[in-house]
Amino acid sequence: MKGIHYTISILTIVLFFSCCETEKKRMFTDEFDRSEVLTFWADDIIIPAYEQYVSDLQSLSDQVTIFYDDSSLEQFDLLKDNWLSAYKSWQHVSMFAIGQAETNEIRKYTNIYPSDTELIESNISSGVYNLMLPSNFDAQGFPALDYLFFGVADDAASVIAIITEDAYQQYIIDIVSNLTSLSEAVLNDWKGAYRAEFIANSGSSATASFDKMANDFMFYYEKFFRAGKLGIPAGVFSGSANGQSVEAVYSRNYSKLLFDEAFKSVQQFFNGVSFDGSTEGPSLDVYLDYVQGLTEGTDLKKAINDQWAIAASAAEEHLQDDLKALVDDDFIAVLTVYDEIQKAIVLLKVDMMKQFCVQIDYVDADGD
Repeated sequence: MKGIHYTISILTIVLFFSCCETEKKRMFTDEFDRSEVLTFWADDIIIPAYEQYVSDLQSLSDQVTIFYDDSSLEQFDLLKDNWLSAYKSWQHVSMFAIGQAETNEIRKYTNIYPSDTELIESNISSGVYNLMLPSNFDAQGFPALDYLFFGVADDAASVIAIITEDAYQQYIIDIVSNLTSLSEAVLNDWKGAYRAEFIANSGSSATASFDKMANDFMFYYEKFFRAGKLGIPAGVFSGSANGQSVEAVYSRNYSKLLFDEAFKSVQQFFNGVSFDGSTEGPSLDVYLDYVQGLTEGTDLKKAINDQWAIAASAAEEHLQDDLKALVDDDFIAVLTVYDEIQKAIVLLKVDMMKQFCVQIDYVDADGD
C-alpha cells in the first residue's frame, strides 16, 4: 500500500510540471476573482469557527474553576462535557494552519496523540514544566485532558480524588489556560490585520493565500484526518495495528464522533458551506467548476463528493464509537473505511491540484 502512495506523490509532481505552464496558469487565475473565495473562507468559515472554538474553551475554563470549587460528580460530568464540546470545535479549525496558527504551531500544543502519560505524570510529580517547550507537545492539549479526566483511574469518583490534588489541579488549569491563550491569539490575528492581508494576497503564486490554503487543506486531509484518525491506529504505515493510537483513547466513546466532525469540516470547506451551515459561497468547488469549464474536463467536483459519500457510508457501517476496541478486535473494518477515504486522495491531490495549477508544498505525509 505504501508503494501506491509513493507512486501517487511522484505522479503528482510530474503532472504539475507537465500541465501547469506559466501561460495556462495565468489564464486560469487572472479572470477568476480569488479574493471572493478568500473573503468567504475568512468571514464565513474560519473566523466563525475560531469564535466558536474560543467560546467553547472559555466555557471549559469556567467549568474548571467551578469544578475545583465544587468537585461533585455532577460538576465533573459538566467538565467532561465542556472538554468534549471544545474538542469537537477544534476539529473545525485544525486544518487552518495559516497566519498566527502556523506561527505559533497551535496544532502541536493542542492535539498530539497518543499522549505521553509518563511525561504528564512526571511533570505533575515534579511541578517543574514549561508547556511552551516542544518537549511537552505530547503532554498537553485535549489528549492530555482525555487521560486526566478518563485514564488516571477506573471510575469517576477515583478520578476526582486524584485530579483534585493540588499538583493535578494546577496542571489541568495550565493546560486549559495554554489552549485558551493560543486560540485567542489566532482569533485576534484574524480579526486584526491578518484578515485583510489574507484576502489581499489573492494571486496565484506559491505564497498566495489560495495556494497556501489549498495545500493546508490537502495536508490536513492526508496527515491529520486520513492517517491520524484511521491509518496510523489501523497499522497502515507500521504494519501493526495499535488501538492505543486512536484519538480520545481514554474516554473510549468519542473517537468516531471526532472523526465525524473532522469529516464534516473537510466537506464543508471544499463545498463552500459556512461554518454554521446556513449559507454557501465560493470555495474549492466553485473554482474547480470554473477551471473545468475552461478545459472541458470531467465533473471532478461530483466525483470527489460521490467518493466522500461512499466513505461516509462505509464509516457508518464499519466504525463504532469506541475505535480503540474496534482496532483491537477488527482493524480490517477500520482499513475498509480508510481505503474509501484514501480513494479521494487521487481526485484531490492529483486531479484537483493539477486543475488549480497549485503545486504541493509539503513532503508526502505517508508514513508520518
